[in-house]
Amino acid sequence: MSGQTKYDEHAHLVEKMAEVLGVDLDEETMAGRWTPEDMQDTVSRCLGCTDPSQCKGWLGSHDAGADETPGFCRNKDLLEAMRARLVSA
Repeated sequence: MSGQTKYDEHAHLVEKMAEVLGVDLDEETMAGRWTPEDMQDTVSRCLGCTDPSQCKGWLGSHDAGADETPGFCRNKDLLEAMRARLVSA
């Protein structure tokens, strides 16, 4: 798998995880709270995951949404902080 393809796969996982948590990354970008650099950093952490299939399985079983990020997610703290800010707004 090429580096770009692997990056794209993990970018999709980040986007899907945010979506499942109710975080709209496009909206966050338009509001100035999320930058392309933030996305790169988040995807870079995701790329360090040793078992992306575990994430895919979790996402597949949470299509209706979730209140928290799974413990194995390398972006758990970031995504939950984003979700908490949105929920409290």
